[in-house]
Amino acid sequence: MMDERLELERGGRGPSFLERITAPHTYAILFFLAVLAVIGTWLLPAGEFDRVLNEAVGRNVVVPGTFKAVEQTPVSFFGLFTAYMEGFIEGADVVGFVFFAYTSWYVVLRTKALHAAVGAMLRVFGESQRRYIMPFFLFVFGFCASIFGMFEESFGFLPLFVGMAIAMGYDGMVGAATVAVGVGMGYSAAIMNPFTVILAQKCAELPLLSGWPFRLVLSLSFFAVSALYVARYAARVKADPTQSLLHGVDMGELHMDHDELVSMKFSLRHKLVCLICLGAVGVLMWGVIAQGWYFNELGALFVLMGILGGVVGGLGVNGTAKAFADGFCDIAAGCLLIAFGRTMLVILQKGHIIDTVAYYCSLPLSVLPKWLAAEGMLVVQNLINFFIPSGSGQAVVTMPIMAPLADLLGISRQVAVLAFQFGDGLSNVMWPTADIPIICAIAHIPLNKWYKFFLPLFGIGLLMQAAGIAAAVLLGL
Repeated sequence: MMDERLELERGGRGPSFLERITAPHTYAILFFLAVLAVIGTWLLPAGEFDRVLNEAVGRNVVVPGTFKAVEQTPVSFFGLFTAYMEGFIEGADVVGFVFFAYTSWYVVLRTKALHAAVGAMLRVFGESQRRYIMPFFLFVFGFCASIFGMFEESFGFLPLFVGMAIAMGYDGMVGAATVAVGVGMGYSAAIMNPFTVILAQKCAELPLLSGWPFRLVLSLSFFAVSALYVARYAARVKADPTQSLLHGVDMGELHMDHDELVSMKFSLRHKLVCLICLGAVGVLMWGVIAQGWYFNELGALFVLMGILGGVVGGLGVNGTAKAFADGFCDIAAGCLLIAFGRTMLVILQKGHIIDTVAYYCSLPLSVLPKWLAAEGMLVVQNLINFFIPSGSGQAVVTMPIMAPLADLLGISRQVAVLAFQFGDGLSNVMWPTADIPIICAIAHIPLNKWYKFFLPLFGIGLLMQAAGIAAAVLLGL
């Protein structure tokens, strides 16, 4: 009836031009950006900074004032396509980790143990209490990112939280945002993140952990606003499921049905599988904090969790192996996004224009008034994170430039560090060169749907960051 009415209103005409436009596929978006990167290698001058080993941080850092032009090395048409293979090789460690983390949770999900656990939780918590669960975990993920630098480690939790959100009457976006926005905001207002704050303070020659009370206040503010934003969207979806941005999107194995879960028995076998998962999470925390574990160790931990969970959960040897294989198939298309994202970085590196972007972005700051220059640092760091989506990589490139520039402008180096961490943090779940394509792939969320959900919050976050920079300047941080 609705379609017929629309046809009458159009006078029998078909869909308008705008109505026929569909959002481009994520692969198409990333390919277009790679083409732009190639064009950039032809148009932008190639250049490099000198680098020296900084003993304090154990890395090669930029030497300020040493930027120089180098021979132009534009990427050819064929080079655009060879960059895809190189991007896959560059991102092999991340691809492997995502494969193993996702497939291990996939195996556990197939045992229905987590379904039974969520069902037991729904029986315990009343309707009025459930609305606090997702905001609570957003704070948890935020503090994990803020204190010990959790980011990629959170990917393994996405399937669980997506399913949990659906079972609670929300949608997968709420579950994905609980994890992704939590770690994004945690990085943005990090209190003592070793990969960003501590590294940047070492590069800027500041006392380690200095300024942490101010960053604690910022963290709490950022988490609270994010939790309210996600909760508001969740309440809207709960009241009217057709308001969901994912209405009609197939969530596959991640879908959890509320009525089925509430009636499901939480058996001893289910409890044992959940204990295995909790044990794996505990070992993960210990390994990251105390042992410096990263992709190799964490990937191994998830594989072990998947094997034990599958066998104990009643899948048997063959059933567990098949679940692993099915999980690989389910996430394979998403893992290609990692290679596509790395492709742009390979192209920019081959063209020697990453340092060029950093250098020319920093030049306008030197002629701005003090208060405006501080805000300019924030804008520059957000832009540079598109080209250098690694927090530690961005720190060693930009902080040796921004720290002395802050001295010249009469801005404290602490403000320069704050601008860096703001620029590196929230845009990690915004720029397609960073981790958001991977997060969306794992959570079965189309990238364009994520942007529709996240762009308003990103705008709010930028305003809060600008206010934080202004407060830091006024307080003489």
